Amino acid sequence: MPKLSVTSHNRNICGLTYVYPVISRRAGGLSIGINFNPNNACNWRCIYCQVPDLKIGTAPEIDLNLLAKELRLFLDDVLNGDFYERMDVPKSQRVIKDIAIAGNGEPTSLLNFDVAVQLIGDIATQYDIFPESHFVLITNGSLIHRAVVQAGLKILNDFGGEIWFKMDSSTNEGRALINHSAQTHDSVLKNLTLATQCCPTKIQICLVNYQQRGFSDIERDGFLSFFHAQRGKMEIENVTVYTLARPSQQPEAIDLQPMALEVMENFAQEIRALGYDVIVTSY
Repeated sequence: MPKLSVTSHNRNICGLTYVYPVISRRAGGLSIGINFNPNNACNWRCIYCQVPDLKIGTAPEIDLNLLAKELRLFLDDVLNGDFYERMDVPKSQRVIKDIAIAGNGEPTSLLNFDVAVQLIGDIATQYDIFPESHFVLITNGSLIHRAVVQAGLKILNDFGGEIWFKMDSSTNEGRALINHSAQTHDSVLKNLTLATQCCPTKIQICLVNYQQRGFSDIERDGFLSFFHAQRGKMEIENVTVYTLARPSQQPEAIDLQPMALEVMENFAQEIRALGYDVIVTSY
């Protein structure tokens, strides 16, 4: 069993505070993760989340000097050291696909989010990582209305980056159930619009079979109505539909199963019919 795989995302494997490696199923190779939330705090609590001891909260103050030191150390190890051999990474995946700001909570809750994005982009540029590798922010999108977040997104755009915007439900009830979020449809639409105005944006939909409910007609119809209504109004790079790959660390884990591939494929086809590029990932 490789030390790093799509089913093993040990963020402490290198013993660093802010930087961790992932073999990403969605990116298709090595993703260099940046964790602004080492305190395991998030403003949402998604029932499929793999973060143990997750708590409601925000990112703590970040040590920018330590972040810079760790990122340089890690990039040196990957580019010039024996990282791939030590981690037993398959040769086909020995490529840096992206630097992804993600981690153990909502990264945009960092108070100086824009400064941190600039720092990461500057270091990656020094190591000639871009444009062969992508610069990605994975976010639930709930804080994009904040000026400091929009400033950070525009910096991300300057480095050729992109936003992966989480949208796991099309209804207020679904967001409360799956994400433990009180965000309304209007708020989602407003923040998604702001995101697309700042930086190229992709929508990420995680479908899970919770308590054997499957994918309800209400949710499917809500998504399709949303995508139909926004066609031509905002630029969505693509939509990724995916499901569980690793066990949830939340209390609901016992009632969670991956969504059936056939269900996801049928849903993807319906979105494609509306003119969107859709990727389906089932592992």
